[in-house]
Amino acid sequence: MQHSETYKQKLRSPADAVREVRDGDFIVVPTGVGEPPHLLAALSEQRRDFRDVKVGQILAMRKYAYIDPDTVDHVRHVAYFYGGATRAGGQAGWIDFIPNYFSEIPAKIERGLMPADVVFSMASPMDEEGYFSLSLGTDYTMAAVSRARAVVLEVNPNVPFALGNCKVHVSQVAALVESEEPVLEVGLPKIGIVQEAIGKYVADMIDDGSTLQIGYGGIPDAVVMQLTGKHDLGIHTEMIGEGILTLIESGAVTNKRKNYLPGKMVATFALGSSKLYRFMHRNPMLEMHPVSYTNDPFLAGQNDNLVAINATLQIDLLGQCGSESLGSSPFSGTGGQSDFVRAANRSRGGKAFIVLPSTAKGDSISRIVPVLGPGTHVSTSKNDVNYVVTEYGVAQLRGKSAKQRARELIGIAHPAFRAELTEQAKRINLL
Repeated sequence: MQHSETYKQKLRSPADAVREVRDGDFIVVPTGVGEPPHLLAALSEQRRDFRDVKVGQILAMRKYAYIDPDTVDHVRHVAYFYGGATRAGGQAGWIDFIPNYFSEIPAKIERGLMPADVVFSMASPMDEEGYFSLSLGTDYTMAAVSRARAVVLEVNPNVPFALGNCKVHVSQVAALVESEEPVLEVGLPKIGIVQEAIGKYVADMIDDGSTLQIGYGGIPDAVVMQLTGKHDLGIHTEMIGEGILTLIESGAVTNKRKNYLPGKMVATFALGSSKLYRFMHRNPMLEMHPVSYTNDPFLAGQNDNLVAINATLQIDLLGQCGSESLGSSPFSGTGGQSDFVRAANRSRGGKAFIVLPSTAKGDSISRIVPVLGPGTHVSTSKNDVNYVVTEYGVAQLRGKSAKQRARELIGIAHPAFRAELTEQAKRINLL
């Protein structure tokens, strides 16, 4: 049978396609803009027809109607990482959470430790060989495809057909729906004076020929904006976004000096503009791969001079990073921060940067603290942390004693808090 005939036979309305879901199923949805809006809207409309269905995802972008405390017995969201659409529900307890390293989600799915009964995903149009590209969120979704009873794709001509291990064949698909709306666009975060100052410290320490992993946020993007004059940078990251596109357009990224996958940049999900999505389409410079490949510390660490740039909410004087909660109240998730800190530590010439403003709430609270608050989720451990950067400078902690770390971190705290931090450090015998 021709692939086009198979395609037609599997084409459904969103309302019909959602009927592939059974009571008790766990639906896996890709990261970010890889989420399929028509399918999730149809699931939302029919949610009271189901019992005990769960939807698992990193970083939901839209608050669909199924994200509803009154219908969690029917359909409940399970976060692998909280975002704006799910944070309040997580903090209130009616959205559940699965702790994880981003890199390990595929293995957990493959081993049955995390469920995957159904996959809902955005996809590119089918090629002549019958393949779709899950380019926007390859992440853990490819592992879920291999395990799921039913794969349901929302095919959209605005989804790029990217290269790499991100393809699903029409024979693997239970149902298809079509949509034509533009893919959701996510712009650059706001960059202020503090972010610019932190960005300059980091940018000054990045050498020509380095390979970059860049997290999402104002400070990582402030670093990127100050790298446009660099030469022969490479990209090995989890997220490809607008900042990286800026570096490519400036000529700073060539991937020529990469020793691991030279000439290629790799990522596992995309978050940006329609311009970025067009750039991804059949671009031989870019490959989208599962997160078990992009974020594996052993594989990513084979890049010499790997630079990892990630943000934290709070850090204590030993160097423990509380990047995903405010005390015991969840805020985001571990994501790939720990993966890439460890990768950069393995890399020959690698540098892992943890970046944060020195204060919060109008300079009334220090983000550098003697000890993390009760219940704080530690994202990057004291054993892994390398460079910590605020607007007041750089602290290098790797290989340093507890007392040396305390002095280094107090030295980059806001001046208004340094005396108090020193006294508190003495009280807990760190100084």
